[in-house]
Amino acid sequence: MSANLYTVPALLVGKTYRSETLEGEIISAEPHNTAWYDGAEAYRVEVRSYDMGVSKYSYRTVAVQV
Repeated sequence: MSANLYTVPALLVGKTYRSETLEGEIISAEPHNTAWYDGAEAYRVEVRSYDMGVSKYSYRTVAVQV
């Protein structure tokens, strides 16, 4: 029996990101070692949002409990 192996970045890409200032789709994710959260790993994600039909790109840091 074998299991599928997933990485956190692979699971984040394609998900919707929502905050008070931004809503869009996560298009990339990479470990973010300069940010630290107790009991969680930090990832820098690139978010593509749409404003009046124009794509805009922003970066955010998210914490993922593993």
